[in-house]
Amino acid sequence: MGPARRTAERPPTAVSIATSDSGGGAGIQADLLTFAAHGVHGATVLVAATAQDSLGVSAVVPLPAPFVRRQIAAVFGDFRPRAVKIGALFDAERVRVVATELRRRRPPAVVLDPVLAATSGRRLLSAAGVRAMRERLLSLCDLVTPNLAEAQALARIRVRGASDRRLAAGILADLGARAVLITGGHVPGREVEDLLFDGRFFTSFRAPRMTSAATHGTGCTLSAAIAANLALGRSLEDAIARAIAFVREGLERGIRPGRGPGIPRRLARRP
Repeated sequence: MGPARRTAERPPTAVSIATSDSGGGAGIQADLLTFAAHGVHGATVLVAATAQDSLGVSAVVPLPAPFVRRQIAAVFGDFRPRAVKIGALFDAERVRVVATELRRRRPPAVVLDPVLAATSGRRLLSAAGVRAMRERLLSLCDLVTPNLAEAQALARIRVRGASDRRLAAGILADLGARAVLITGGHVPGREVEDLLFDGRFFTSFRAPRMTSAATHGTGCTLSAAIAANLALGRSLEDAIARAIAFVREGLERGIRPGRGPGIPRRLARRP
């Protein structure tokens, strides 16, 4: 009798539907590293590709919309993801393709990081794409994680103080998002407050502000970590708390592989 054959482990799968960052600091590359750090298998649907390094984005090229659809069909047909993380989607046509496919397949958890622009300022979603996101995609999301500028663009209000953030979260919930997490990294102060609205109640996640030069890709990392924790079966609030802790540890141990801003160390530990 030969040696016993070991059954291969079957980890949960999370899929990133997003844009590639050729510098590896954000986008699909950041998502895959984050999934791996959580012991989650990462699948991908590439929507667009950037020519990008740590200093900025020099070009963005979309993939054909029918090919985006084929990737979604392939991933969902085999892996049956427990969570979907959505990042930069380029334009309205690709937003509509993603929305149509998610409506058809109904994954257990959808986390939308509504990336409108790169850290350098290069736009990654057209104005028509923002409208399509409001009209077609928000209602399919279990959580949307905008920063201050993204919350303003999606809610169509000017966000200044805490009451404005609450109003913006309510507007996004009225547009169909089941929960909204407005991140506080861009709000001045000694403390960072990430504000969660679950459709009924507000919950604040507060932490002392950190000084770090490794901030490129933090939004991608946070939303991917939330998706990974949801894929592992954790509750929304627990997933958010763990993801915030994961990002903070990554910032504390950040790396600087290029000449520009650094990035969080995503494989610092396995939660």
